[in-house]
Amino acid sequence: MIESLSIAAGTASFGPEAQALDDLSKINYLFGSNGAGKTTLSRIIADETAFTSCKVRWKNGTRLESLVYNADFVERNFRQVQELKGVFTLGEQQQETLDRIAALKKEIDELTADIEKLNNALQTQDGSSGKNIELSLLELHLTKKCWEQKLKYDAKFQGAFKGVRDSKDKYKERVLYEYGSNQAQLLPQAELEKKAESIFGKAPAKEPLVPTVNADRLIAHESKPILKKVVIGKEDVDIAAMIKRLGNSDWVRAGRAFYDENEKICPFCQQKTDDAFANSLNEYFDETFSKDIQEIDDLVANYASDADRIQKQLEDIIANSSRFLDIDKLKAEKNLLDARIGINKQRLSEKRKTASQIVDLESLGNVIDEIKRLIDAANSKISAHNRMVENLDAERKTLTSQVWRFILEELKFDLDDYRKRKEGLEKAINSIREKIKNADERRREKRAELRELEKRTTSIQPTIDAINTILSSFGFQSFRMAKSQSGNYYKLIRQDGSDAKTTLSEGEKTFITFLYFYHLLKGSTSESGMTVDRVVVFDDPVSSLDSEVLFIVSSLIKGLFDEVRSGTGRIKQIFVMTHNVYFHKEITYNHKRCKNKKLEDETFWVVRKKDSHSRLEKHDTNPISTSYDLLWSEVRRNDRSTMTIQNTLRRILENYFKILGGIDLHALCEKFDGQERIICKSLVSWINDGSHFAHDDLYVAPDGAEVEAYLKVFEEIFKRSGHYAHYKMMMGIMNEQEADEAA
Repeated sequence: MIESLSIAAGTASFGPEAQALDDLSKINYLFGSNGAGKTTLSRIIADETAFTSCKVRWKNGTRLESLVYNADFVERNFRQVQELKGVFTLGEQQQETLDRIAALKKEIDELTADIEKLNNALQTQDGSSGKNIELSLLELHLTKKCWEQKLKYDAKFQGAFKGVRDSKDKYKERVLYEYGSNQAQLLPQAELEKKAESIFGKAPAKEPLVPTVNADRLIAHESKPILKKVVIGKEDVDIAAMIKRLGNSDWVRAGRAFYDENEKICPFCQQKTDDAFANSLNEYFDETFSKDIQEIDDLVANYASDADRIQKQLEDIIANSSRFLDIDKLKAEKNLLDARIGINKQRLSEKRKTASQIVDLESLGNVIDEIKRLIDAANSKISAHNRMVENLDAERKTLTSQVWRFILEELKFDLDDYRKRKEGLEKAINSIREKIKNADERRREKRAELRELEKRTTSIQPTIDAINTILSSFGFQSFRMAKSQSGNYYKLIRQDGSDAKTTLSEGEKTFITFLYFYHLLKGSTSESGMTVDRVVVFDDPVSSLDSEVLFIVSSLIKGLFDEVRSGTGRIKQIFVMTHNVYFHKEITYNHKRCKNKKLEDETFWVVRKKDSHSRLEKHDTNPISTSYDLLWSEVRRNDRSTMTIQNTLRRILENYFKILGGIDLHALCEKFDGQERIICKSLVSWINDGSHFAHDDLYVAPDGAEVEAYLKVFEEIFKRSGHYAHYKMMMGIMNEQEADEAA
């Protein structure tokens, strides 16, 4: 059956606030005036797919067939067609087949109960329990645990959590993905944090390599033979013996330049020399000597050039100051190199002056080797850094896997427990679903067999006989129902056989349509389907009916109540909607009801329309006691309708003072003055003209101030007529003593 009906805001006449019929029972009464919104409710039950924003919640999720009697049903089945569809019911022949039908229906009901039980095992309608709920709670618990870990390490490992940092569900899904596939190395937290600073930090740029220093040419000068060679003149010259004995070859070579410029006069003794002496000098400082001297000059120049190049290169390296290079050590080594180069330049200068002197240069090899080692170490780090930059995506991927491996280790207990419990729940869920599938398949097979059996034993004639019996027994003699020529349809005919459909009165049309619907509840318009479970709605079934027929309709419906309460029929739930107070009182009467309180298997509702908006009110007691009480209840309401208040006040005055008698209300109006007298006359002048039976006032609806004026005069009428105690009793403003006196 239907457990609740949710009406979305803005549906038909319902206002901006959503409304709901909830905690519904087997029998549900709804009272409301015409246009209040009852038919909208019946239409939602009839076809909820036409109201996608509204929601019908069925017990245990089992949807039943909905049969709705309302204006749409009348229009569809009576006004728009010439003939009525035949109502097939089970015949009384072939008892064996009927017994099999009953057995199949019982088996189908048992399977349906099993399916509902299994569905509840998966998940109850209210979502409070079931295996699916257990699984959802398990997922929520793991999500909470995972998110706690994320918050704990987010500041350090943001890069590894990229893409899932803002979603608890996505983060948990990533944890589960890593749980099933991560094989990364497990590193300590401190190491992961250190790596994350560079790899997950600002994307680094490639670093240029430190230029290598090639000092081979400079170092090669240290082993030049000329440094060890005593450079002197030719020894077989006549003056060679003297120069050798005096050891003044360098002194003579230095003075020779002055000798050549001084026209062969000795620069030392200032004596004129002959050509033989000049020839001896030239022979002594021969070509070999000149070559050696030139070699010394070249060595001095080349050493200075190579040394300057190396020193300038090192100055540039220090100036650029690579973060991977130990600059302080390099500066110290350069200072040492500069000092040794300075010494060597000085020694080479001496060699140049004194070519006969043997010179040893300070070795630069160990200094150059240390400089190369410093540069090579820096370049090794730079190369590693550049490889990291080139492979940053791979490095980040590796570190990300290592971070997740670390996270998984901390969540190991929770993840292992989650996996174990989830496997058990999923196994149970799959088992239940398989059972539901098998039960549903067996139910479909039995329903198919049931339909075939129903086709063999159904007939539309019993419905014709039953309806004609009711028509005849209640005095409807001028027409009857008959089978049409097509065989599976009904027609309405007069005694002479002529068509009666177009000449029926509104009351006759209403009654015959109701009887058709009533018998449809026990059958089907097709040759099968009359044994399915149903929810039934009666929306104002007594419109245009006189009191006698109204009693018949209410008796038939109350008979259905007994079937619903006993569970002996196919109807599982009934809704009765009406605006007729007498019908409502008749249909709701039950001698078992104590102090007008509702029974356990029924609910009471009022559908009320105010300011053009419909709303629903639930009551623990029958809200309609008598029509007179209903009128007073409208006056007592703070949200009373301004459209109908005048007629409501008139009808109260008529009901009370007509029954009491002896009160001339017209004369009573003379006790009022001015505007109040006009209001009093407007209330009493129409009492006898029937206006109180109309739902619409002849006047434009008064505003709030005018309503208060009417209510004040209404109260004064009771005061001035001596019946104020009755007014206070009906308005609920009297004390206990006054209540006893009024009684």
